[in-house]
Amino acid sequence: MKEETNPILQKTFHHSKFSDLSRLVELKTQQGVKISLAFPTLNEEATIGKEILILKTELMDRVPLLDEIVVIDSGSLDKTRSVAASFGAKVYESKNILPKYGTQRGKGENLWKSLYVLTGDIIVWIDADIHNIAPKFVYGLVGPLLDNPQISYVKAFYERPLKTPSGFFPTGGGRVTEILVRPLFSLFYPELAYLIQPLSGEYAGRRSLLERLPFSVGYGVELGHLIDIYHCAGPDVIAQVDLDRRIHRNQSVEALSRMSFGILTTFFHRLKSRTDCSLDSVLHSFHIALHLKDNLHQPVRTEILPIERPPMVEIEEYRQKFPPESRTTRTTE
Repeated sequence: MKEETNPILQKTFHHSKFSDLSRLVELKTQQGVKISLAFPTLNEEATIGKEILILKTELMDRVPLLDEIVVIDSGSLDKTRSVAASFGAKVYESKNILPKYGTQRGKGENLWKSLYVLTGDIIVWIDADIHNIAPKFVYGLVGPLLDNPQISYVKAFYERPLKTPSGFFPTGGGRVTEILVRPLFSLFYPELAYLIQPLSGEYAGRRSLLERLPFSVGYGVELGHLIDIYHCAGPDVIAQVDLDRRIHRNQSVEALSRMSFGILTTFFHRLKSRTDCSLDSVLHSFHIALHLKDNLHQPVRTEILPIERPPMVEIEEYRQKFPPESRTTRTTE
């Protein structure tokens, strides 16, 4: 496959292309769509207030691009919920959304449940630990959706300096992407290998697409989305936007290993259900780390279950709240 023919490369933009906010608001008005921003949170009191303040001030109060800002919390033990509410966000505890279906711990769970409480036709998801938050994190993702009716899903990419106690290293972020995900995509889904940061936590999509996707509740949610979109809509609907730089906390190698385990679990389950690849082996559910203690390596087992939430459109309560006519009349897809 020639690089110039890759549909994702053809839909790779810089956020500055969409910096004319008055034009985006005009497009939004013409299309009759609502735009929702949601933060999945767990113990983010240090950063969530600043994120909400900046985005609400710039993109709701000064320019009516966003219609709502919502926090979906996984049971924070700090002041995340009260801080978010004090800065003007709607705040929900994940366990209280669709309680009939129980609750799971994980970012994917929050994203899935956010579809039920958000009102927008376009959904923007942003992580709550960004230290250099700016309006571009929203308008850069929303812009391609408003500008091109053929685009339904937009991923962010950026420079990811590695933050350490002694300062910043210019590179070092995206380690799981380069060591695990890009090789997997290169082998099985080469079109998706052109995504610069497929695991980025900042992305936006049309409700009409997102409601049709299953959600891994844990680490594999982003990878699962991309594979499912590839199969149900094709890579032509995916775009990516350069947001320049993202500063956030970085995880330990052991934490990244657990993340990789969860991502691989999602990937292999997708292979079983989505392709002709023969994969009959039983996948084990425990990640095994080795800790050195008293000159001996002690195993530490962490269970990471491959729990999936079904497409939201299959949930009766969702269909009652968002009947088919309401989900299609305002979409440009």
